[in-house]
Amino acid sequence: MLSLGPLRAASLISECMYCRKARVLAVNPLKGHFCLQKNYSTLPDDVKSLRTIITPVVSKIRNIGIMAHIDAGKTTTTERMLYYSGYTRTLGDVDDGDTVTDFMAQERERGITIQSAAVTFDWKGYRINLIDTPGHVDFTVEVERSLRVLDGAVAVFDASAGVEAQSLTVWRQADKHHIPRICFLNKMDKNGASFTHAVESIKEKLKTKPLLLQLPIGEAKSFRGIVDVITKEQVIWKAAAALDDGKIFERKPLKETDDLVLLRDASDARNTLIEQVADLDDEFAELVLGEFSESFDSLPAEKLHSAVRRVTLARKAVPVFCGSALKNKGVQPLLDAISMYLPAPDECHYDFMKWYKDDLCALAFKVLHDKQRGPLVFLRIYSGIMKPQSAVYNINKNCVERMSRLLLPFADQQIEISSLTAGNIALTVGLKQSATGDTIVSSKASAMAAARQAGRDVGSKRGRSSGVENFLLAGIEVPEPVFFCTIEPSSMARQPDLDRALTCLQREDPSLKVKIDADTGQTILCGMGELHIEIIHDRIKREYGLDTYLGPLQIAYRETIQNSVQAQDTLDRSIGEKRHQVTAQIGVRPWEGDTSATVPVIEYAENICDSIQPDLREAIENGVHTSYLQGPCLGFPLQDVVVTVNAVATNSDTSLTMVSACVSRCMQKALKRADKQVLEPVMNLEITVSDHHLGAVLGDLAQRRGSIREIQSRPDDKVVLASVPLAEMMGYSTVLRSLTSGSATFTLEFASYQVMSPHEQTALLQKKSGLA
Repeated sequence: MLSLGPLRAASLISECMYCRKARVLAVNPLKGHFCLQKNYSTLPDDVKSLRTIITPVVSKIRNIGIMAHIDAGKTTTTERMLYYSGYTRTLGDVDDGDTVTDFMAQERERGITIQSAAVTFDWKGYRINLIDTPGHVDFTVEVERSLRVLDGAVAVFDASAGVEAQSLTVWRQADKHHIPRICFLNKMDKNGASFTHAVESIKEKLKTKPLLLQLPIGEAKSFRGIVDVITKEQVIWKAAAALDDGKIFERKPLKETDDLVLLRDASDARNTLIEQVADLDDEFAELVLGEFSESFDSLPAEKLHSAVRRVTLARKAVPVFCGSALKNKGVQPLLDAISMYLPAPDECHYDFMKWYKDDLCALAFKVLHDKQRGPLVFLRIYSGIMKPQSAVYNINKNCVERMSRLLLPFADQQIEISSLTAGNIALTVGLKQSATGDTIVSSKASAMAAARQAGRDVGSKRGRSSGVENFLLAGIEVPEPVFFCTIEPSSMARQPDLDRALTCLQREDPSLKVKIDADTGQTILCGMGELHIEIIHDRIKREYGLDTYLGPLQIAYRETIQNSVQAQDTLDRSIGEKRHQVTAQIGVRPWEGDTSATVPVIEYAENICDSIQPDLREAIENGVHTSYLQGPCLGFPLQDVVVTVNAVATNSDTSLTMVSACVSRCMQKALKRADKQVLEPVMNLEITVSDHHLGAVLGDLAQRRGSIREIQSRPDDKVVLASVPLAEMMGYSTVLRSLTSGSATFTLEFASYQVMSPHEQTALLQKKSGLA
């Protein structure tokens, strides 16, 4: 490894003499450099590749994600972190389309984050692996798979809006993965910003306990700094000449001569904080009641910092910070808080790590396709050491793959490294089969040894059937798509190219589903929303050079039944010298459980339950699952149907395939006799609109069969919470812009499938049959 002499072991930023860009990682200031912006490289003669990034000890690593509602300021906050850490020398702006993490053309054109991007940088001796996640509901899966491998998260909120719809969604995702969080109230300089309102919304909507570690000095246009509640210091940002990049700020203790009101508020907030933490942490409570029971003023800041960290890691409360990323205020203290309060990888406990010990164990959580290098697989390393030019074993795919190169991710640029230890996030080249959710270990023997150890730990007698499969190998939960449309190439000669493009995109995006219509042979594209389908269509054109045509967007309806029905069917076929004869008796009835059953609930009559062999049972269930995919009314998948197998009789020569075919046909016969019901997807709609346009928006929702649940008040706006059928929301963004002169915003999220009214169902059937 090249010695950097007096330089820090991480990186040195300077300007590239070739491309004049600021993002340059200097290998040796005298001999050479490597530019992150271009492929210009003038490495010293004794250095074959750039392997100068030294991995810090595990306790100095922070794997975090930035999560929030759309337009809360995630990407801008990330951009400021990169600037203050020294990774970039210029401040990127979302509106200008020059941010580091929003590097896709579609992201820069729309000013939104579409896919999560990973960056690695150093801050005061800590290595921070940061993932900037999308805020739009169509890309919730991107947030899900990022949170799956992170140790902590920063939740960003718009100080004028508080907790919004997608904020609540990503918060629940973080709860599911048991991730400690800190909150950053962004946009304190915005008109209508209210620190108190935002904190109250966190308390009420997120059902958590906020710990106020900072107070704002001023709000909206008067916002100029923050007060550190723990140290009772004020931090004021000052502009330096024409450059107001936020690097120059003054930190000084609060005194009575400064601002009596601010000093009183800071003292009250500190006392409240101490009381809150004492209620949540027994160790701190003993300290407070013992040495500092008379006065909290003499309590050392270090003791309070340690107690807040313990409470945060235990997820008993969340520290709250504030600032304005766009105005370059409050980001440096946020970086300090990330290193101070969020966990290191060795502070996160995973059951499976004791089974692998020092052997390699990593989880693939994202795949990107590169035209030259093929699939680039993002991995979170949980144990062991990963090195390039080594063979690894994919447990899910049951195959051995060779990893050719190991890279550190810097958004759309990468740095090649020689090895990476546990706790880090890596980018690998050469893994051809690995996909999101796959577990990568050093060898098959290592996987088997871990499985045996896990089996002993959980008392299993079956060896590999152990907790390691149920926990580590479990991928992400991907919701069912609600939109679909046909996609066709410009000519049949380009169909293979389209198939390859869709295969690559499906591997990158687990929420994208592609299937072939059995009747027409057309390719069906299924996605999470209009924007999702639009982005996929645009990527096919730009990245793969294919002109494609999309059919009209369709709604993914479901079907069910309303009464119990019995049916019997016999299949009798002679193939060659063998006669295949099957008789099946099937009953179907509505499911009456509290939650929807999207897969068939299969029951067996008491008289045949014990007599059915495992292979025959599998054939029967295959037939049921096949019929469940296509309902009797419109051909949409079934839901909430219980299937009872009353009898299945076969002769000795009957193949299992014939059994499945007979059961499927018998079930279809039963379904056609039942009273059929169509279910439509209903969405949760949240609209932020001014008082002036509220009446027009409510009137339009009434025409769309919308049901208003609540109207909330904010300092300058109203928030309408409603439930609306998805079929009524096609093209709603254009309508809303027209009604409100472009001032309103909305988010749409799938809620549930609900029964259609008889009138609407009749109209839908006529439309599908061409009679309407």
